[in-house]
Amino acid sequence: MKKRISMVALTLALVLPDFINAQDSNFGNWLIYIGNKKVNSKWNIHNEIQYRNYNVIDDLEQLLLRTGLGYTFNEDKNNVLLGYGYILSENYIGNTDDKLSVNEHRIFQQFTSKQNIGSVTLNHRYRFEQRFVEDDFKMRFRYFLGLNIPFFEASKYYFSAYNEVFLNTESAIFDRNRVYGGIGYSLNKNLKLEAGYMNQFFETSSRDQFNLIAFVTF
Repeated sequence: MKKRISMVALTLALVLPDFINAQDSNFGNWLIYIGNKKVNSKWNIHNEIQYRNYNVIDDLEQLLLRTGLGYTFNEDKNNVLLGYGYILSENYIGNTDDKLSVNEHRIFQQFTSKQNIGSVTLNHRYRFEQRFVEDDFKMRFRYFLGLNIPFFEASKYYFSAYNEVFLNTESAIFDRNRVYGGIGYSLNKNLKLEAGYMNQFFETSSRDQFNLIAFVTF
């Protein structure tokens, strides 16, 4: 129990400074559904919907749809996946109220790894993206490190946190970084609900989001 509390305290110490520094940015929300359909013991189909808003209530920022085919190995600890994503972005033009719609088609490859340290679960995700943004082509690498810590032994409630860095293959290497902390609840082995706070910061700016996430396995 002491080790678990220490882990939560350490994570908060790493996450909170970014939250505090981001208080002057706009606050929006992300509504996220992440699904995983098991075809058999090895193969799975990933499906995902994200509805992102500039404000807490509305004002569409981005609609993101992802799907992919994955293969699990190493006693369910590792997964490789080939996926496709469609992203519709509604970008404001300068300081006006006018918006520009941007369409993006994305192909991505990813490798995920899961490990347990006592009751703490660590998740690593390495993703490489080929992005077709209107008439432009870009590539990007992403690394995600997440952890889940149950409140106490056999608890359905858990603390969740992650950090994800985005790196371009072009001259401006740093793209963005996301840091997140939240609380989750496992209704059963197939459904988890989670709510948390995320800060996304770029080279010269940052944005805050409130995230509501549903994880479904079926």
